[in-house]
Amino acid sequence: MAKIKPMVIGVAGGSGSGKTTIIKEIIKGLNGIDVVTLQHDAYYKDNSGLSLEERIKINFDHPDALETKLLVFHLEELIAGREIEMPEYDFTVHSRKKTGAKKKPAPVIIADGILIFVEKTLRDLMDVRIFVNTDNDLRFIRRLQRDMQERGRTMESVVAQYLDTVKPMHIAFVQPSRRYADIIIPEGHNIVSTGVVVNMIKQTITDAGTRPLRGKR
Repeated sequence: MAKIKPMVIGVAGGSGSGKTTIIKEIIKGLNGIDVVTLQHDAYYKDNSGLSLEERIKINFDHPDALETKLLVFHLEELIAGREIEMPEYDFTVHSRKKTGAKKKPAPVIIADGILIFVEKTLRDLMDVRIFVNTDNDLRFIRRLQRDMQERGRTMESVVAQYLDTVKPMHIAFVQPSRRYADIIIPEGHNIVSTGVVVNMIKQTITDAGTRPLRGKR
C-alpha cells in the first residue's frame, strides 16, 4: 500500500488573533494523533551580523524579514518523511539562536504565522488553510500583553511598532491573504469551526489508500 501523504494545515491571521490557541485545541481534539508544528516567525532571517540598534529597526511584519524558502524546504522534508531542525528565534534581542529544534515527521503538520498565505510556494503545500479573523482592538491588547510579559518590551515600544509596521503590514499583506483560506474562524477559538477541522483530519487519516493532492491556487 502506498504511503499516505501527511496532512499539511496552515493557520494564518493577524498578530494576536489566537492562532496558537486554535492549534492547541486542534491537537487536543486529535486525541493522540501525532502532530508536528512549525512557526513561521521562527524563520526570521539571521540578523546576528547587525547591531542591536539596527535589528530593532527591521520591519519584522514584512514578508522580506522571513526566510520562507527555508520553511518551504523544511515542510517538503517533513512531507517526505525526513527529520528537520527548525530555527529558534530570540525575540528579546531580535536574533536567531545558534541551535534549533528537532522536528520529526508526523501524520499531521501544522504551520502557522501571520504571513504564511502570502507566499504561493508555501500555501501550495497546504491541504487546508485556516484564517483566524479577530477584532483589531483585541489583537492589539493581546500583542501588548505578550510582548511586555514574554519579550521584555516596554509599552511605548510595542505601541510604536504596532503603529509603524504591524498595522500597515496587516492591511497590506495579512488581511488580503484571507482570500486563500478554506476556513475562516471568527474571533479566535470557535468550538464548531475547530470541531469541523478536527473531524476532517481524522477522516482523512482513517481513510484507506492515498488521497489526491489539492489543486494549486
